[in-house]
Amino acid sequence: MSGGQVVPRPILGILALTGEVFLDTNILLYAALGMDDSPEKWMIARQILLEGKFATSGQVLAEFYSNAIRKGRRPLSKPEALNWVRQLAQKPCQAIDSQLVEQAIGFSDRYQVSYWDGAIIAAAERLGARLLFTEDLNHNQTYGTVTARNPFLS
Repeated sequence: MSGGQVVPRPILGILALTGEVFLDTNILLYAALGMDDSPEKWMIARQILLEGKFATSGQVLAEFYSNAIRKGRRPLSKPEALNWVRQLAQKPCQAIDSQLVEQAIGFSDRYQVSYWDGAIIAAAERLGARLLFTEDLNHNQTYGTVTARNPFLS
């Protein structure tokens, strides 16, 4: 920052393309904060964003903002995090409604995962994503019509 002005960190590769892959919050956090904390994961997460074919949900954007302003060696400022949210929201972004909540509860019960992971699966499925990039679910396990993949595993 110079002269009290906030200069947002750039987001690479945010283009309005269709969402073929659904991104969980941790992927976005590595892309925003990982250069100092996890450089290898940062590079992979940034490459995923560069490819541009991804989707998110309102839940993911909210979790991203909440964590990006308080985690990592160098958290984002609130204006920086808001800039990320605005740019990410240009991609396919699933809103949370009562039907999605019910579907999330069903996934949570069926797969014995948290409600929040169930909501991620439900949002990904509703958007028609076949892959869910996440560290939080079992790698290569299919949940409904969505397969979880940890992009950081070699």
